[in-house]
Amino acid sequence: MTDIQSLLGDDAKDLMTHTSLGIPKEDLVLPGYDFVDRVVAATDRPPRVLRNLQSLFDHGRLAGTGYVSILPVDQGIEHSAASAFAPNPRYLDPKNIVELALEGGCNAVASTLGVLGSVSRRYAHRIPFIVKLNHNELLTYPNHYDQVMFGNVRQCFDLGAAGVGATVYFGSEQSDRQLREVSEAFAKAHELGMFTVLWCYLRNSAFKKDGVDYAVSADLTGQANHLGVTIEADIVKQKQPENNGGYRALDFGKTHPLLYSELTTDHPIDLTRWQVASCYMGRVGLINSGGASAGQDDLAQAVRTAVINKRAGGTGLITGRKAFQRPTREGVELLHAVQDVYLDDGITIA
Repeated sequence: MTDIQSLLGDDAKDLMTHTSLGIPKEDLVLPGYDFVDRVVAATDRPPRVLRNLQSLFDHGRLAGTGYVSILPVDQGIEHSAASAFAPNPRYLDPKNIVELALEGGCNAVASTLGVLGSVSRRYAHRIPFIVKLNHNELLTYPNHYDQVMFGNVRQCFDLGAAGVGATVYFGSEQSDRQLREVSEAFAKAHELGMFTVLWCYLRNSAFKKDGVDYAVSADLTGQANHLGVTIEADIVKQKQPENNGGYRALDFGKTHPLLYSELTTDHPIDLTRWQVASCYMGRVGLINSGGASAGQDDLAQAVRTAVINKRAGGTGLITGRKAFQRPTREGVELLHAVQDVYLDDGITIA
């Protein structure tokens, strides 16, 4: 097992002993081996969605825990193939992407229609596929930021996907259109029996003020999550919060002083707890993103993110560039280290 305490370094005691008081864990719907039976089965999701969601929870090293570790590789479109794969060109081959997810013990692999469609007959029965339907491409000049559909739900069903994913850039000028498109796609996915994952990202240059990026504030990301679960996302993917008070700093929207004085503190577990609470108090699982690869500190950063997510009541981590932008052995070790956080009975919900 990974030496988690050493990787946390000076933050170990604070992260491992903190107790959230604003929203106590007793008020949450917590992850567990029986999550689909206990929570999802009471919803309007068709039986085939329950089956595919259960297959997600039953796969990989975290099978039977109620937690998930997902490998996402859509950065070839979201950024560029050069920026994503030049550090490790072998992952230009979709086969190697899926093999990394398998060897890394992941619950699922999330990628583009083209990537997963190109290897579906070889791998769709071996690991749950999550097809990312829309993307932001950066080849348009000058660059603009929008999520557009690259395929349709029927194509995902035909290639054997267990779930579909999509992004809404909340706060952007295009967010209303994206919200309608994704809502329709998610309804169709549920009809065909696939679960849904929503990347609930904030995108607006105005969210940066006085050198602070409030696109990763707890209050604004929490609201993005709350919008995401409203269109029946089964899992929400969100960046882990780095600050709070976006509503106040930007002086827009509506909030409440109790969010800042009683329900949250500046502690990262409390800030992430608000993200979980915004997902119907945990009835929809929150997975945090692992972020960009920064070099030698990637392993420690990934483990720290996982500890915060788990102790906040989250459902897991989606780790991409930190894993595939390094030699395969190191990528597998990093994925296993993240999973070890969720397998460690000593790391409990705060």
